[in-house]
Amino acid sequence: MLNFWHNRERIIRIMKISELLKTKEVTISCELFPPKKGSELKKAHDLVKEMAQLHPTFISVTYGATGGISEHTVNLANEVQNVNGVPALAHLTCASSDRNKIREVLGELQEDKIENILALRGDIPENADFPLPNQYHHASELIEEIKAFGDFCIGGACYPEGHPEAESIEADIVHLKQKVDAGCEFLTTQMFFDNQILYSFLYKALKKGIDVPIIAGIMPVTNVSQMKQIGVLSGSALPQRFRMMVERFADNSAALKQAGIAYATEQIIDLIANGVSHVHIYTMNKPDVAGAILKNLSEIYKG
Repeated sequence: MLNFWHNRERIIRIMKISELLKTKEVTISCELFPPKKGSELKKAHDLVKEMAQLHPTFISVTYGATGGISEHTVNLANEVQNVNGVPALAHLTCASSDRNKIREVLGELQEDKIENILALRGDIPENADFPLPNQYHHASELIEEIKAFGDFCIGGACYPEGHPEAESIEADIVHLKQKVDAGCEFLTTQMFFDNQILYSFLYKALKKGIDVPIIAGIMPVTNVSQMKQIGVLSGSALPQRFRMMVERFADNSAALKQAGIAYATEQIIDLIANGVSHVHIYTMNKPDVAGAILKNLSEIYKG
């Protein structure tokens, strides 16, 4: 069933993301993460509104950098979709929660008519015994649970350079195929900074029979601290021209921000020119950065 949201300017049809990705039209989505403290929730709601005014195809709401369940994820996903009229993609991770908690969150999402879920294993908490008897071992098990629970559209994550824990990129793609076979309807990549890496990954995935839509994840690097996060969280290969950009403008925050937006824009244009029509921007809760990129793409993406 389709949901409708409207204001004075337009009527927005809330759809499953798998349906949105069937079109050959360019789609650009954005991401936001919930606040760490409840006192910051009002600010987060303002952030949702700012992000929604950019008219992304959808907005994903994460569980936070460590993958732990956030009590505000469902709240903000509801704010995205049912208040601001943009399809919401709610992240759901299983490494730090048991099956009962997962089912509780699924019930809340169902009650709010949020049909799109990104199913992730998530980061294993430090000093944790994982998995416990009542936990899911892998994202594929979580996907099966979500599929059995209700009529959700389920997405998953993929790693163009291979998951850090995988023996090889080939072994990782085998596990990825298991997620797709379990019911994953689309995939979103981890950030990458060299498009050739993605093109090679897409070829290998298709060769293994992975034919669901794959959304390219782009992270605009706009400050030096993000470079440290990239090294810790993703292990992404950094092309020479990217390194030179950061080195050249490291001492000029405004210039680095402008250069980072330009680099991300160039990546996206190259992707679209080569047939990768679906792009996800890791905005780090910065609607001004996402807005600048979308402004650069105003004749390519109409929103």
